[in-house]
This record gives sequence, C-alpha cells and structure tokens, in this order.
Amino acid sequence: MAGMNLEDLYRLLRTGHVQAQSMIDTIDDPLLVLDQTLCVQTASRAFYETFEVSRDETVGRPIYELGNGQWNIPELRRLLQEVVPKAHAVLDYELSHDFPSIGERIMLLSAKRLFHPDNNRLNLLIVIEDVTERRRINHEKDLVIGEIQHRLKNLLAIVQALARQTEVEGRSAREYQDTFLGRLGALIGTYELSISGQARPDLQELAVRVATMLGSETVVIEASPNVTLAPAQVLPLGMILHELGTNAVKHGALSVPGGRVRVGWALSGAAGDQHLALHWREEGGPTAQQPAAHGFGTRLINAAIRDLHGKVELAFATTGLQVEVTLPMR
Repeated sequence: MAGMNLEDLYRLLRTGHVQAQSMIDTIDDPLLVLDQTLCVQTASRAFYETFEVSRDETVGRPIYELGNGQWNIPELRRLLQEVVPKAHAVLDYELSHDFPSIGERIMLLSAKRLFHPDNNRLNLLIVIEDVTERRRINHEKDLVIGEIQHRLKNLLAIVQALARQTEVEGRSAREYQDTFLGRLGALIGTYELSISGQARPDLQELAVRVATMLGSETVVIEASPNVTLAPAQVLPLGMILHELGTNAVKHGALSVPGGRVRVGWALSGAAGDQHLALHWREEGGPTAQQPAAHGFGTRLINAAIRDLHGKVELAFATTGLQVEVTLPMR
C-alpha cells in the first residue's frame, strides 16, 4: 500500500473528505468506505481502475450489489456486519471470482471500523489486494521444485542404469571408464540442452543425446526429416523423452537384455502450418502394463504436452510401450 498503513488512512479520513479522497487515490490497492448498511460512500481511483467500473455504478450502492454480484457472499456479508457492533476486524479474507471485465482474480479483503470525529458515525474501511499474480508465481515455483526433485531422482536412476548396463566383459578398467563417462557426459549434455536460453537445437540432436544417454546400441533413431526446435519446444520435448527413457530403463524394454527402443518422426502439412508426429516404440521387453494411478512422471508428460499444444497417445502392448506424440510446429 505504498508505505501507508491502515492507521495512517484513518487519520487522513478524519481531516476532511477532499483531502482524504485525494490522498487515498494515490494508493495502489483498491479502497472502499462503507456505511453501517454496507453501502459504498466512496471508493478510490484504484478501485474504479482495477474493476473497470464508474463512480455512478459504485457510490450509493450496497457492496453486495456491485458488478455482477461478485461481493455477494453470505460469509463475507456476515463478517462485515460484525465489524461495527463487535469491533472486529476482517483481515485477508480470500475471495476468488471471475470478474466480468478483468477475468479470474484472487483477492484478499481487509476491513476495519472507521470513526467520524464529529458525529460518532461508524463506517467501514475496505482494502482489497489482488494476489492473483503472486499465487500464480508461487504455484509455478512449487511445480518447478517438484520437477527438480523428480528429475533428480530420475537422473540418479539413469546413472545407476548406465553403470549396470555398461559392458565389463573383455574390457579394461580404462575402457569401462571411458564408455561410462561418455554416456554420463551425454546425459549431462541432454539436460543442458533442455534448458531454455540455449542455442536452438535440431530434434535429431536431442534424440541422439537421449540415445547416447540410454545406450546407443539399445536405442535406434530411424531416418527422419530435419526439425529445428523453437526455444519453447526444447524443454517440454526433452522432458518427454527423459520420462520415456527413464520408464524404459526402470520398467520397459531397456530393463532387460535384448530390449530395444525405436524413435522416429515425420512432418505433415503445408509450410507455416506443419505438424510433427514423433513415435517411441519399445520392443523385446516385458509386456507394457498400464499403471493403476498416474504418477508424477505421467503428469509431467501431460503438462509438457499442454505446453506444446499437442497430444500424446500411449498403447500398452505385449511388445512394449508404444507412444505417439503430435504437436503443431507453428
């Protein structure tokens, strides 16, 4: 509230309406002053601008009649009505509503009694804080933390698989070390490639890194056209391939000797309106079983597909998991 607390506002409102109105109009958060019947006596400029309403639509009307009834909440009305007789204060009452002009918003509403110095008339001062963006940022942070934790577990699982699957028969310690560290370097490079802000890679490059990470002899990249990825496509596609690769190592074709994965893609449509179809086909492994519940990996793939504005189809076949990913390349 631009460094001004509620007590400062109370003092201002006692000094005169014109001066008080001009001062509260400088505050960023929307403000309302209500009388004992919960009718609006005055509102701040921030209120009019935030909710895109006029003074005529606001002043003199009960708060629960404003707009399309967004404030007409029985619990809120009860809380406000108790502020005056019981000297209670309402602090950070959360209100979610789809406002007609500004869309879905999450608001924190606070209210406190306001005394008039001349006639002891009791009014309510309402402060409304829009926390929509803050909640969105916090939600995204939670998703990022969850993703980091999940990808770290997958990363460790793949490192263990690399150590197990790297052949030792007929190799020296140096040869084993070189092979293992080469695959580990490819794993690190694949994760770096999926970080936004890097140079735009070709889909072939991303697939090769995943294949090297999992074991080039067990992942076959089929002949496919060149596809340059947009920055916003690198991370989601990298996440999808990582999840499929991890699942193949843990439960699918790459969890048994002789298992294979075939990866390829095709483009369709005219220039400027092309679609990419990428397939992931496992063979030689155990029969694919549909999980009883969606884990974080499945949710992560679905989230990545939403980011790509595409779709994914999974088939749990006796020959192994079959996955088709399609997305627009506009």
